Amino acid sequence: MQEQRRVFGAELRRLRTAAGLTLTQFAASVHYSKGQISKLETGQKQPTPEFARLCDGALGADGSLASLVPPPGPRALHDPYEAPGAAMRGIPSAEPSKSRAPTRRQVMAAGAAGTLGVAGMTSGVAEASGGMGDGLLETSRILFDQHRRLGQLSPPGVVVPVLTEQAQALRRLAEHCGERTGAGLLNLSARYAELAGWMAQEAGDDAAAVRFTEHAVQVAGAAGDGDLAAYALVRRALISYYRADAKETITLAEGVDNRRLPPRIRGLAAQHLAQGHALLGDHDACMRHLDTSRALLEQDRPDPGVPVLGSTNLRDPVTMITGWCLLDLGRPRRAADVLDAACAALPPHALRNQARYGVRRALAHAVGGEIDHACAIARPLLPAVRAVDSATIRLDLRRLARTLTRFRKHPAVVELSPDLTAALHPTAA
Repeated sequence: MQEQRRVFGAELRRLRTAAGLTLTQFAASVHYSKGQISKLETGQKQPTPEFARLCDGALGADGSLASLVPPPGPRALHDPYEAPGAAMRGIPSAEPSKSRAPTRRQVMAAGAAGTLGVAGMTSGVAEASGGMGDGLLETSRILFDQHRRLGQLSPPGVVVPVLTEQAQALRRLAEHCGERTGAGLLNLSARYAELAGWMAQEAGDDAAAVRFTEHAVQVAGAAGDGDLAAYALVRRALISYYRADAKETITLAEGVDNRRLPPRIRGLAAQHLAQGHALLGDHDACMRHLDTSRALLEQDRPDPGVPVLGSTNLRDPVTMITGWCLLDLGRPRRAADVLDAACAALPPHALRNQARYGVRRALAHAVGGEIDHACAIARPLLPAVRAVDSATIRLDLRRLARTLTRFRKHPAVVELSPDLTAALHPTAA
């Protein structure tokens, strides 16, 4: 470890002096103190991957410094969704996670959605047997859209059990329907399982996220949809990205390399390829994959009868991910400009996306040295962060808190700190 510090420090000093920057000038450009930079150059302090990428961006080093810093170890996995003794019809039993207790309003909303779904499934059997399969599929699809919206507004621990029940109900109902209607219901069941996987990841449980996604692939395969297996690689690539594992992110996303796959799945995979290369500090590769993603997503012609894979609330997902990548590439000012514009286009009801991209926008401004503006952006987002109780959003919120710690005496930081701490440490249920 000490040797790694010395190697990194020596290379940072070499690149800084080659760029003609004094210690004071360079410290000002990356918004670290002169003393901190000095300790990093002399090997007295361990650099973080984020700092290395910031230095790469400031010095135009194309990831050479980031390559000298080992990535952090994977987050510990826990498994709150697997009950002892197991699973109903292959779907993991869902128990609430150890996240903050839901409000009475959230519990009522989830309960109402679940009751409505089960009631619709029960009455739908008779309709399907009477030639009303199209109506049943349409009703089931509307319910899925409502549950997806519920996921934007509620803690994942509330939503996962509801999604699991819906997936199970649809599978049972499919057994009593004709071939076409049954296949449509199985496809919806698979989408519920995939959405449950995303909510499990939001609760901080990567193992359950993978398990739900693998189950979704099995159910979709039974319905004749083989494309979801490729999308499962996209989902796993995103999990790896949040664990800061750049190489695994790239390897998984590269597995979605088949021109017969739908453009949307290939376009989403290209986004994660860009994010993986951003973590490695490779600007050119990152931008190339973002261009590929944009071209593929522009080719997408969604079927109105089938739920869209991935986010439905981003009007221009590639621009949003571009801002995200620019921050990972150590270009916070450019990232802030892109994210400012992209966040302004988010719909008000998309609470989870408002929190997710808003926090990263605040982080970009903070890393870029705009402390007052970063705090002003973050403050109104904190109630939404607490409401959706997302483990992935809190990753960026922790990065924001660490960045602001360097400016702990700044008045805006002093004012924000109590609310920021509360958002980072929700009360356990």
